[in-house]
Amino acid sequence: MADFNMILDPGDYKNGKLNVVVEIPTGSNHKIEWDRTKACFMLDRIEPMAFAKPCNYGFIPQTLDEDGDELDALIITEQPLTTGIYLTARILGVMKFVDDGEVDDKIICVVDDDRNNGDAIETLEDLPKRTLEQIEFHFNHYKDLKKPGTTKVKGFFGVDEAKEVIEASIKRWSHK
Repeated sequence: MADFNMILDPGDYKNGKLNVVVEIPTGSNHKIEWDRTKACFMLDRIEPMAFAKPCNYGFIPQTLDEDGDELDALIITEQPLTTGIYLTARILGVMKFVDDGEVDDKIICVVDDDRNNGDAIETLEDLPKRTLEQIEFHFNHYKDLKKPGTTKVKGFFGVDEAKEVIEASIKRWSHK
């Protein structure tokens, strides 16, 4: 397996495009994480099925969020994506999020070339309201059985705010 942080850059985020690596498919209760030091994926734990991911979960290469990990991405698709693939994604916005007191924002995106839906999703407003409600519910509650009250979704914001978060994460990576 290749080290994604060595072979991929974050993408053309200023023009709304990202390179994203998939860690966890939609519907999975496996907490799969990219291990930067070993350049491979690791099964960190198995969560209760009630906390299966409501969307694909991944990361943007060569970025660091305030929590010290690569910046997370939530990839909205109709079918689950496979762990270990990368894709070009189109930025829709950002979910501002705090996990155990640390900023852990999530960039919300879709596959850049989705011929199944004719690239119909261009903004957060194009997503079904229920999709964002399910994402918000999941992230507000997925640690309730072990650490209740330690996660909080602060809100959903558009592309401009997402680009600011990405830019700050790229700067953190370059200064590490």
